[in-house]
Amino acid sequence: MLIASWADSQLWYSVPLIVTISLVYGATRHELMVPILQHAWRTAKWIVGFMLVIAVILTLISRVC
Repeated sequence: MLIASWADSQLWYSVPLIVTISLVYGATRHELMVPILQHAWRTAKWIVGFMLVIAVILTLISRVC
């Protein structure tokens, strides 16, 4: 049931956006491939973490109201 809801979820659209934003942001900071990928990985983790925090806050708000 949960897997089926994730397969139909629009959250899958966020995956290419996070990858693209992280790589472009990392490439604007560095010129070599290894530092770009390291920076992109850190940025992607930050974006996903931020999205999770917002999702938890919105879920809590929706359950309270």
